[in-house]
Amino acid sequence: MRSLPLPLTLTARLSPVAVLATVGWALSSGPLAPAPAAGREPAPTRTATQSPSAPSASAASKTYTTAPAPCQGVGEKTVGTLVPGAKTAGKEIPSTDRTTRRTCTWNALKGYDYRWLDVTFDITDSADYAHRSYLDRITEKSGGGAVPGLGDEAYSVVNLTTEDKQQTREGVVIARADNALVVVTYNGSDFESKKAPGTDEINKGAIKAAKEAVAALGKDR
Repeated sequence: MRSLPLPLTLTARLSPVAVLATVGWALSSGPLAPAPAAGREPAPTRTATQSPSAPSASAASKTYTTAPAPCQGVGEKTVGTLVPGAKTAGKEIPSTDRTTRRTCTWNALKGYDYRWLDVTFDITDSADYAHRSYLDRITEKSGGGAVPGLGDEAYSVVNLTTEDKQQTREGVVIARADNALVVVTYNGSDFESKKAPGTDEINKGAIKAAKEAVAALGKDR
């Protein structure tokens, strides 16, 4: 099989050093960035009183106290379907506090098809705090829509990017279950056609992984 040059962004994903650097960015300033400091108000266009699923002002529940093992948050069958060729055990990314935040990643290049899946569990101090963080995150990821029946509230968005004529389509699902946030990122590219997987494929894949991850929250309680 002939080899093809990889776009810079996707080549970086295949380098362990670059992977850690990418995750570092995601945890510090990207979609996985820490929730806003207590007292910060949500975006003006979305407030707790305006959201039909917002917790009451007095809510201070903390159903979840620790983040579950992230690499067990998605079943082996699902990993095999979404990321063909990947080691189903996944790779956990180092965290400064494994009690409150844990992330697992799977990625593989099978033939000319590349897929990448990340799952992050973020445990906050209360449902209200998690809700405000959820609103901030979906405001940053505008253009998507609600996902009914997933946690207490959930949102998904899919975007297409092109670099060096290579397309990559990425889906992100952000779900809240009480005081826990689950963030799933799923993307893919085809190096032979230079095209990306369809929007429906990426969106459904990300939602499927998110449903399993949310269900895993209660397993370590």
